[in-house]
Amino acid sequence: MADIFDVIADGTRRDILQFLLSRDALGDRGTSVSQIVAELGASQPTVSKHLKVLREAGLVSVREEGQHRFYSLSPEPLDAVDDWLVPFLIDDADEVDTGVAPSLPDSAAHAADLVGRAAASAKHAFESALKPFDRLRDRPGK
Repeated sequence: MADIFDVIADGTRRDILQFLLSRDALGDRGTSVSQIVAELGASQPTVSKHLKVLREAGLVSVREEGQHRFYSLSPEPLDAVDDWLVPFLIDDADEVDTGVAPSLPDSAAHAADLVGRAAASAKHAFESALKPFDRLRDRPGK
């Protein structure tokens, strides 16, 4: 399996993840490949190639209905990104003693901060959007 950072390094894959996040937040039970193609303006083979990489990394799940495939976001693998970024986001007052001093240049630390905040925000938005559906799923008799 590819490293999660390699997977999300590609802009098209990030665009797919962002689109799936927005669709999942609307309560969709999955997004078809043709909807993703239309949204991105990319070719179907290109989108399918990227969806395969995302599927192998565990970032998307697929539901098959006949010849159609519907994709949904699976954000759990992003926890590894979150875990890696958190030490860079800790303020001096909140600093945890890891025994290792960060050695990133200021520009890289700033970039890591921006990426970390965006990843945390996207993860939070996704989880918040799904909370009402979790309660529905967990109701007795369902």
